[in-house]
Amino acid sequence: MHTIFLFFIKLASNQRINDLTIQTKIILYYVQNLNNLVVNTYFLIVHVNLMNNKKVYIGLSADTIHHGHINLIEHARKYGKIIVGLLTDRALTNHKRLPLLNYEQRKKIVSNLIGVYKVVPQDEWDYSENLKKIKPDFMVHGDDWLSGPQLNLRKNAVKALKKIKAKLIEIPYTKGVSSTALAMKQKEKFTTSEIRLKSLKRLLYSKSLLRFIETHSPISAIIAENASTKVKQGHKNFDGFWSSSLTDATSMGKPDIEALDISERLSNINNIFDVTTKPLIMDIDTGGKIEHLKLNIRSIERLGISAVIMEDKTGLKKNSLHEKTSNQKQETIEHFCEKINLIDSTKTNKEFMIIARIESLILENGMSDALKRAKKYVEAGADGIMIHSKKKVPNEIFEFSKKFRKDFKSVPLICVPSTYNSVKEETLIRNHFNIVIYANHLFRAAYPAMQKTASSILKHGRTKESDKNLISIKDILKLIPGTQ
Repeated sequence: MHTIFLFFIKLASNQRINDLTIQTKIILYYVQNLNNLVVNTYFLIVHVNLMNNKKVYIGLSADTIHHGHINLIEHARKYGKIIVGLLTDRALTNHKRLPLLNYEQRKKIVSNLIGVYKVVPQDEWDYSENLKKIKPDFMVHGDDWLSGPQLNLRKNAVKALKKIKAKLIEIPYTKGVSSTALAMKQKEKFTTSEIRLKSLKRLLYSKSLLRFIETHSPISAIIAENASTKVKQGHKNFDGFWSSSLTDATSMGKPDIEALDISERLSNINNIFDVTTKPLIMDIDTGGKIEHLKLNIRSIERLGISAVIMEDKTGLKKNSLHEKTSNQKQETIEHFCEKINLIDSTKTNKEFMIIARIESLILENGMSDALKRAKKYVEAGADGIMIHSKKKVPNEIFEFSKKFRKDFKSVPLICVPSTYNSVKEETLIRNHFNIVIYANHLFRAAYPAMQKTASSILKHGRTKESDKNLISIKDILKLIPGTQ
């Protein structure tokens, strides 16, 4: 009997019993069979508590559970049944970062926390829609949103709560803890090759458009990893890195003709991976000799690279934006599909992506040829299509995307707006693109700065005039952790 007693106490404290019939039977049993007035009284109190069907809403990201979350839940339990609005991967990624754990994993953890009655998805950073839908009696939140970037969220929540006649309860924010900081530390410490590789597909499922930027060295990758700007919806960041054969070759003083050995490029990428956490897409030009491709793909995948982009040209490789493209030839569909098939059969991780780059528009072989190739390449195993153009306006790639989407609704589309650089990201989204690659801009920014500084020193015979354009020694020492 004592065991049963304790069992129901525990259930009551967790607020899991809401069936009045069961509640009544419990009360009657103890009232009829126990003479202990204290026990009878306790169970009457428990009964009252069990009948409390008030709903309490709290919002969590819960990528890393810490004592601040527990404090919030313990406080919310006082007011009724806790319904947790758990931010979806899309909501988190658009505002902050790709979470370490996906939504289902986080939901499982939160659902098993004592006091949590139900977990529902919150698709937006804003609470309003969920509050209108669920109509809780209370909402509990930390007082950290009384100022700063969350202030607008609070205003919208207050407005929504007023409409449904619910009460906002604000509690002191738990000091000395930050979910973002904890998650970043975990990510830095536990990013493995496999985790990094898989993150590209997770990002594709979570965001409308991914931003990838060229990184040719570890320091350029650190800059890209930490680059961030505030926008109305939260923050904008780069989602990953682009390993460009052009910038890799140029930084080594070699021409962009597939002259750089792949082992040199992979060594550089490995150095980038040592100091970063984001996914990387690698430009593998034409893929080289088909006899070597299998070995190269194994090395690429093992390193943790998320995807390769292979272009359908043949012969001596020349950059697609070169003024003279008349001497460049496009690979036959059949032979290029063989290469795609080989990569597809070689890869061991299903998350590793093969992206086929179509040169039909570059070589002026026509839209129908580009669409025909896209269809064949997807059927051969390509996980995405990159359509390239050297026009100053994006009209032809938009025409391609519109026609491509009639047959392929969800195959990722990638663009590289090096020449049509006035197009906005919002326009790319409206035209069905999933990834935009800024293919050479960090390298191109660094070169004129170095050239200008070198000329200035020669001209003036000192460095004083160039100092205004340079990062300070102090900031350099701050740039890399552990330097100071």
